[in-house]
Amino acid sequence: MRAIGFAGWSGAGKTTLIVRLIPELNRRGLSVSTIKHAHHGFDLDQPGKDSYVHRASGAHEVLVASANRLALMRELRGAPEPSLADLLRLLAPVDLILVEGFKRDSLPKIEVHRAANGKPPIHPQDDCIVALISDCLNPPGHLPHASIDDIAAAADLVLAHARPLAEILAAF
Repeated sequence: MRAIGFAGWSGAGKTTLIVRLIPELNRRGLSVSTIKHAHHGFDLDQPGKDSYVHRASGAHEVLVASANRLALMRELRGAPEPSLADLLRLLAPVDLILVEGFKRDSLPKIEVHRAANGKPPIHPQDDCIVALISDCLNPPGHLPHASIDDIAAAADLVLAHARPLAEILAAF
């Protein structure tokens, strides 16, 4: 298992890029999982559904399973937010894990940058950024670069810079 993160300002296109990368990586024969950090409260469940009622009544974990998928919801109820290392350990084995968010964590990251955002690049302040995917024709700095519209080249960057999970976990 290997992993790589994606960092960038809001609106840079991180999610759009990841959604386009997954089919390309699958086409290359890789199994891919993702971890997405949410800065806001979120709820996958709907009021009135049995799983919602189980959780609302105080269950610590609710696992919903069907023939097509399963979802495990865990209520933290004031416990600390799990670290990225904890979350990485929860995933079933795959070839590659793409991590969106967790920009302050020490894992190799690719910066996603759009000039139209008017925001400065992040990589000069983050030694963990190992490559750049952007819409800039002449990107600043010395990092390996791919165009945000060239998914094959972006996938090549991902595969060149993803690190073994054991190596990433050892750095935490």
